[in-house]
Amino acid sequence: MKPTSITEKLLFTTIRIETSSSAGQGTGTGYAFSYTTGDNQYPFIVTNKHVVAGADSGNLYFTRASNGEPLIGNAHRLEINGGFDGIWHGHPEDNIDVAVTPLVPLLNNIRPQGTEVFIPPIGNDLIPTEKVLTELDAIETVTFIGYPNGIWDTKNFLPIMRRGTTATPISIDFQGLKQFLIDASVFPGSSGSPVFILNIGMYTNKDGTTNVSSRLLFLGTVASVFFKQDVNEIKMITQPVVDRPVAISKQMIDLGIVFKAETVVETIQSFLSKNGLDDQSASDQDVIE
Repeated sequence: MKPTSITEKLLFTTIRIETSSSAGQGTGTGYAFSYTTGDNQYPFIVTNKHVVAGADSGNLYFTRASNGEPLIGNAHRLEINGGFDGIWHGHPEDNIDVAVTPLVPLLNNIRPQGTEVFIPPIGNDLIPTEKVLTELDAIETVTFIGYPNGIWDTKNFLPIMRRGTTATPISIDFQGLKQFLIDASVFPGSSGSPVFILNIGMYTNKDGTTNVSSRLLFLGTVASVFFKQDVNEIKMITQPVVDRPVAISKQMIDLGIVFKAETVVETIQSFLSKNGLDDQSASDQDVIE
C-alpha cells in the first residue's frame, strides 16, 4: 500500500506502546513528531508521562517498510528491557502530561537488523498559528488516532482512527492549563493519541467564510478521560449518623483531556536544553536520558 491521501499518511504516524511494571501490563499510544528549528530537525516519539511511568520494560511496534512504502501486516517490535521509563523525558511542569524520547536512537537499534520502518512524523509546521486559532470556532470536528482499550487491527497492525468534536474552545486554556476538552469516545489506551483538525475538500471559518481546500492542523495529545461515579461497588461510606455499605462504580462520560500542541514543543525544547543540543544537528540525538 502506498499512502496517497492525508488520512492514509496519518494512519502510520502512531506506534503502539506496551509496558510492563510491578503494577501489571499497560497499553498506550505514541506518535512521531519532528521539531524543526532553523536548519535542524529533531524527530521524537511523543506520549504521556503516565503511559510510561514506572515501566521496567516496553515494546514499541513499528510498521515495516520496503523502498519507502509501508508493508501492511508486517510489524517490527522493538523490545526495551530494563529502565524503559528512563528513556523518556517529561514536560518540566508536573501537571503537563506529555513525554518524549528521541527517535533516532530507536531507529539505530532497528536498522542493524536490516529492518526499514515507515513512520512519517507530524511537523511543528502543522501547529496552528495565533491567526489560525482566531479563525477556529468554539466547536470543531477533531480526528484522533490510537489504540483505545488496547484495540488495534491485529492482522494489519494498524491503529484505530476516531472522530469527535471540541468540547471547549481550543484557543482557551481549560482550567488555566494548556489543555482543552474533546467530546469523543476516549478510552484508556487512547492516551498519547495525536489530535487533529482534518477537513477534506472544504471547511468554513467561524466568520462563515468557506474555503475550497483541505486543512490539517495538529492540536495536541490525548491524556485522560473523565469518569462519572455511580453507586454500585460496595464500599463503606461514613454518614453523619452511621456507617453503611454502598456500591460505587465509574463510568466514562466521553470527555477527553487534550494537552495542546505547544506542550510537545516545550517538552522537546526542555530535552534539547538538558542535553546541550540546542544548536546541534539532528544526528546528535544519540543520547537518551
